[in-house]
Amino acid sequence: MSSTVFDSFLFRDMFGTPGMREIFSDTAYVRRVIDTETALARAQAAVGVIPAEAAARITAKADFDGLDLDRLRAETEIVGYPVLPVIKQVADQCGDAGGYLHWGATTQDIMDTAVMLQCKQGVALLGDQLDRVRRALRQLAEEHVDTVTAGRTHLQHALPVTFGYRCAVWLSALDRHAERLEQARERALMVQFGGAAGTLASLGEGPEGLRTRAALAAELDLRDPAITWHVARDGLVELVSLFAAIGGSLGKIAWDVMMMCSSEFGELAEPFVPGRGASSTMPQKRNPISSELMFAAARLLRDKSSSLLDAMMQDFERATGPWHLEWAAVPEAFLLLSGSLHQAEFMLSGLEVNVDRMRRNTHLTGGLIVAEAVMMDIAPVLGRQRAHEVVYEACRAAIETGTSLETQLLDHANLVDRLGADRIGQLCDPARYLGSAATMTRMVIDSPARGTGDSRR
Repeated sequence: MSSTVFDSFLFRDMFGTPGMREIFSDTAYVRRVIDTETALARAQAAVGVIPAEAAARITAKADFDGLDLDRLRAETEIVGYPVLPVIKQVADQCGDAGGYLHWGATTQDIMDTAVMLQCKQGVALLGDQLDRVRRALRQLAEEHVDTVTAGRTHLQHALPVTFGYRCAVWLSALDRHAERLEQARERALMVQFGGAAGTLASLGEGPEGLRTRAALAAELDLRDPAITWHVARDGLVELVSLFAAIGGSLGKIAWDVMMMCSSEFGELAEPFVPGRGASSTMPQKRNPISSELMFAAARLLRDKSSSLLDAMMQDFERATGPWHLEWAAVPEAFLLLSGSLHQAEFMLSGLEVNVDRMRRNTHLTGGLIVAEAVMMDIAPVLGRQRAHEVVYEACRAAIETGTSLETQLLDHANLVDRLGADRIGQLCDPARYLGSAATMTRMVIDSPARGTGDSRR
């Protein structure tokens, strides 16, 4: 029986993905613990700390499938950590070689390294998902580089933009996040091996301890840090804080899409799937479900980031509690971002764009959206201050009478004489006042592919 959205058979694929759940499942975690223990044995054998025969036997005999999981669960609750219960059973599997298992290590060494192995897989999955979302956005920006729509500030019409420009702004943030994810992967995914207080004293004062840690890092393809990070949790904080930032950028996209899907805007619709977004009482409804889930994930990710920041404040060389916050927050952060990226890919890949409605909406204010454009164009004719006064009065009159800016300007005889009616009509066309929107959009579209996934291609 489930108790959270992450393991609920109803909600789990709305707040996570099967791939990420598998990476952070109990089964996967225990397997990563065993992977860490066997890799440690091989590393220590390579350095000469334990016999090579013992390492070979540990590697060959350590077997998740041979574990008594009921016993493991019961003993974990008693001990407070799963590592010692796992060691007991795996040591039995290895016979005499089991005496060399976990040599010189402490529980947190194994648990932290196992989590790092999960994070390594999780970051790779997120990088692939982020790349797919970026490709969908790049395609939208390309398709709509010239699609005129209303630019809005403070939820009011400001100046014309293009929908491609808006998509490129969304994309630019995700492109930078992809770079950050690659940088975080290189910096944050570190092996942990320090012994009881982090000093590697259990392996003596010679070079064996540091050589073992370096060999262990190489075995597991993790970074070998300069010093033990038992109580320096900035690596995990960097990852989860970045996830919150990526989630926030996805939440911004979701907020814009939800607004543009509203009946009053009518500019976008999420992909049509029979029954998706339906109401139990209102058959006309087509709710933006993916955007709503992305928006919720953004807020939940902020909470996970806050928890990890709290977990940074650990006492001396081993914490008395903050570590446990990570056990809950880290897997949930990976799940939430994976779920949000999944929803974003689905939504953006099939987004329905109503180009005609976007264009019609630019005229909702009777041409006032181009008031600045008109003022700047007639300033050389009437002078800067007089142009401002004429356009200001025309805007006021258009609002009060429910007419258009063009209508009011055409009533200004001096302006018509000097510019002509056709020219005034051209000045009031939103499509002619887009500045460098198309150029900037294409700069984002054409920028070299960078980031976690792209760097592997």
